[in-house]
Amino acid sequence: MINLLAVALGGGAGALSRYGLVMAVTRLGFTGFPWATLIVNVSGSFLIGLVWALLEHKSMLDTPWRALLIVGLLGGFTTFSSFSLETLTMMQQLRWGAAAGNVSLNLVGCLLAVAAGATLANNFTG
Repeated sequence: MINLLAVALGGGAGALSRYGLVMAVTRLGFTGFPWATLIVNVSGSFLIGLVWALLEHKSMLDTPWRALLIVGLLGGFTTFSSFSLETLTMMQQLRWGAAAGNVSLNLVGCLLAVAAGATLANNFTG
């Protein structure tokens, strides 16, 4: 039961954090390309790598902290469904270069970010 509450609390906080970041990026004038989603996905990937490695090092992967931080907070923060819809919209608009760029930047950026987060955590705990 505690894990369910942890996921719910983390998920709400993650979704609110994502919404705030999207609003901030939009207010800064970054439009025409889904920059906010890219920033959320890459930063969320970095954070999930960092948190996962820290929890693994402390043997805490099966605790409510994992449910709160990884499943809830970062699961609610990252936006793969938004990324998919934005990419589909670009494809439907025949903006093939933008769609390919969005897929490439998200995939490579998120893989590099999760590796960087895990490496950083391992360097601090190692």
